Amino acid sequence: MNKTTEAHLKNYAEVIESRAYIDPQFYEDHHIKRGLRNKNGTGVLVGVTGVADVVGYRYENGEKKPTPGRLDYRGFSVAEILKGANKANRHAYEEVSYLLLFAELPSKKDLSLYHEILWSLTDLPPGYLEDVLLKTANKNLMNKIMQSVLSLYSYDPDPDNTQTFNVLKQSLALIAKMPMILAYCYQAKKHDVDGESLIIHRPKENYDPAENLLHMIRPDSSFTEEEAQVLDTLMVLHAEHGGGNNSAFATHVVSSSGTDTYSALTTALGSLKGPRHGGANLMVDSMVADLKKTVPHWEREASVKKYLEGILDGKAFDQSGLIYGLGHAVYTLSDPRAILLKDKAQELAKVKGREEDFVLIERIENLGGSLIADRLGLDYPAPANVDLYSGLIFHLLGIPRDLFTPIFALSRTTGWCAHRLEQILDKKIMRPAYLTLNEPKKYLPMEER
Repeated sequence: MNKTTEAHLKNYAEVIESRAYIDPQFYEDHHIKRGLRNKNGTGVLVGVTGVADVVGYRYENGEKKPTPGRLDYRGFSVAEILKGANKANRHAYEEVSYLLLFAELPSKKDLSLYHEILWSLTDLPPGYLEDVLLKTANKNLMNKIMQSVLSLYSYDPDPDNTQTFNVLKQSLALIAKMPMILAYCYQAKKHDVDGESLIIHRPKENYDPAENLLHMIRPDSSFTEEEAQVLDTLMVLHAEHGGGNNSAFATHVVSSSGTDTYSALTTALGSLKGPRHGGANLMVDSMVADLKKTVPHWEREASVKKYLEGILDGKAFDQSGLIYGLGHAVYTLSDPRAILLKDKAQELAKVKGREEDFVLIERIENLGGSLIADRLGLDYPAPANVDLYSGLIFHLLGIPRDLFTPIFALSRTTGWCAHRLEQILDKKIMRPAYLTLNEPKKYLPMEER
């Protein structure tokens, strides 16, 4: 682009900013729920789902009351699911995947058959690895994964069929292939963008998704059982989060139009990439890195508190005034995912000899939560959300930043597929209304403008 064209575009951008901006007061005057949120911070009710339930408050006599957070998959507590799996010394992600899709806990026989079905769908289409995954490497893995998922449409003999059987088959194939897509897109990026060696490992049938992912992204394929178990827990907690989160809602919206599965999942991926959704874990990581870089003696409580006060004053980090990793749109007193991940992070930090990193994150939780409560006049500290401890766990596992949000996407694929299957049975397109700002105008011939 030459300088003249760039200057013109900057002028056009200024025109758009001046004419497209809508004063937030307009929403108030016309009783429009901006961002589909009510004044009290709750979400506008737009649908019904049986996939998952997110509980963070209750109502008593019309008043919103904070409660400890709870996350249920198909009515079953996620905390109880993980507790049961840990007690039996097994990984839980495939069990949760089965539950989300088929609305019942699998028996041992069910789970074995489900694993066999997924393995039978693991193979990539002929030429797909070379022509799609390893070519046109992208510096942002989420964009590359979106491109790769959408490309699967061309390899499907019946891609636009939205009958339940066909969508289920497509969904299971995507769930089975996503660990390979993620790992190979990452390896291609390392080779083409970062200038490192290209290493491709085949998945193993006796491995579950967490084990296969560690196997395929590490040059020597090695991992400990503890590492695999921690990653499995993280994937379970990212597998689903109700119909109201941005990417699940996006899946419902586009699926309601009758579009194909690959387009629907690509839409969900695009939503998750955003820093206000799945990309928030990267913002936490960047914030912690900035704290360590700019704050002398960051291991001291007073230094951390001063830095967090600077963030809330809009003077530190990205000047947004936000302490990333704290607070949530639904959870009030606690995010159950953060509680479970905190326990895993503490255990892993001790094994890895990284206790000081855990202490720092815990200080951000405790100090930041209280500071936010003081600023907002809350009766309780702002709770840690899932992103605060997931970033620490990724670091403790030696997983690079490039893979933070993609692993979130890999984990959430099952949830998106469950929501899509739910929506295609509804057979009703989502078509909300928007209030126009324009009055009718008289058309002017070119010479009169």
